[in-house]
Amino acid sequence: MTQALPKRNEPFRAGETALLLVDMQRVWLEPGADPAHPERGPDHYFYRQTASQTIPNQERLLAAARANGVEVIHTIIQSLTEDGRDCSLDHKLTPIHIAPSRPEGLPVSSLAPVGDEIMLPKTSSGVFNSTNIDYVLKNLGVRYLIVAGIMTDQCVDMAVRDAADRGYLVTCVSDACAAATQERHDGALKAFGGYCWVTDTATIAARFEALGKPA
Repeated sequence: MTQALPKRNEPFRAGETALLLVDMQRVWLEPGADPAHPERGPDHYFYRQTASQTIPNQERLLAAARANGVEVIHTIIQSLTEDGRDCSLDHKLTPIHIAPSRPEGLPVSSLAPVGDEIMLPKTSSGVFNSTNIDYVLKNLGVRYLIVAGIMTDQCVDMAVRDAADRGYLVTCVSDACAAATQERHDGALKAFGGYCWVTDTATIAARFEALGKPA
């Protein structure tokens, strides 16, 4: 008898669900901190969008996850060495290098890890390519991976696609992600939507809260 395949939006299960926050670092989120984009002032679309929507929605997701036993994992772009010699070729060419000693390379304070939440530094766009996240998630027993972060069309995109290829049931929280423009954000969601369930913060927060209720 053929086993029925799961649905991407099937209910999450306690002990098998994780929230992954992608690259929510001060260097990208604080105006003036990113040397690669000095032209972006405080009124730039990206900063307005992340301050008014992306960060608050992730704060809500984090609170719901922590209160209801959902595993929380953070990934950040950070070199293992001070001079970045361990970076991927693509990051060297771009260039993207955040030394481990740079405080602005850490997550913004409201989204920082607490307790023993896992934070994985990566030196490529894809967290599954330059960290041991797949090994960690499997050790944790995770099947349902909920992804939020920046940039929607870059590192979030790769996390979603790579996780789907490795057998996770992936959810992307669209209003807890952001890209440099609304057009790039919308285009990315349309492009990788076939690899995941795309939904919103309110829906996922409610699902997390349901996990904490007695059966």
